[in-house]
Amino acid sequence: MAAPTTAPPPAPTTSPVTGAIIETRGFTKRYGKFLALDNITLSIPSASVGLLGANGAGKSTLIRSLLGVIKPSGGEAKVVGFDTRTQGISVREHVGYMPEADALPMATTAADFVGHMAEMSGLPPRQARQRAADVLYQVGLGEERYRLIKGFSTGMRQRVKLAQAIVHDPKLVFLDEPTAGMDPQGRDEMLELVERIYRSMGISVVFSSHILEDIEKVCDYVVILDGGRLVASQPLGDVNAQTGEIALQLESGADGFAQALAAQGIEARPYESETSTYEQLLIRADGDHVYDAVRDIAVAQHAVIRGMRSQARSLEDIYLGNVGAAREEHHVD
Repeated sequence: MAAPTTAPPPAPTTSPVTGAIIETRGFTKRYGKFLALDNITLSIPSASVGLLGANGAGKSTLIRSLLGVIKPSGGEAKVVGFDTRTQGISVREHVGYMPEADALPMATTAADFVGHMAEMSGLPPRQARQRAADVLYQVGLGEERYRLIKGFSTGMRQRVKLAQAIVHDPKLVFLDEPTAGMDPQGRDEMLELVERIYRSMGISVVFSSHILEDIEKVCDYVVILDGGRLVASQPLGDVNAQTGEIALQLESGADGFAQALAAQGIEARPYESETSTYEQLLIRADGDHVYDAVRDIAVAQHAVIRGMRSQARSLEDIYLGNVGAAREEHHVD
């Protein structure tokens, strides 16, 4: 008698995505009389996308709807080419999700948990274990992967959540408030990981946050929600092109640095940030000579520069301007 044959597991569905990685049309979600998402129409390219809005703006509802976990009340959406209403499983085959909630199994090791999530995504056990080890190493938990999660710090738990979101090598990953509860150093390290996911691993990112500075550091496209309504969707480069200022982070000596800039006719003023403990200057940049001056002064004063970038208030201006206009229009209506 011939031995029974075992049918091979079905191959993952091939993603039909060709252009936009997320498309919505009239996407709406109601909870009773409460309108959580109000007629959202979007076309988002494969990019590192910042999903920006205050707490309660509808960011988490939008993410869960795009994952096909909750059904919209109206409209339609496609994520990585699949319809979220009818092809939710196919969406989740090709998409990763890092939730804001800390719902990890505390009595399990990071290796076992991430390996289990890899198996849930369809990888064979041995391959799942190897993939889990590789991803935990990539997020900086290679040495700690056999420790119980209950002994991890907040930052380490965030890294475990990130690892399980990318263990199956998705085309797109949703990160819901990935820097929540982290200190400034941990936040910077997480942002570096997020940037690496897109730049080095080729995984598109939707980074949901209410912190403008975090989004401007790692994203090249921004979607802004307010009260469940879409108020802006545009490349972040368009925002930065409008700014004539740069933010300079110094370990110390900001006052002397500003005086040296002023001596060359370059305006600089101090400013504070909730997410940084370094001394910071906001410098008016009206030409390449400003960057040359910053370099020369840093050398002359032996200054330690911790960061230099287009200042976050450029995005803040866009955010406040769009949200203010949308609220005024909605109030008039």
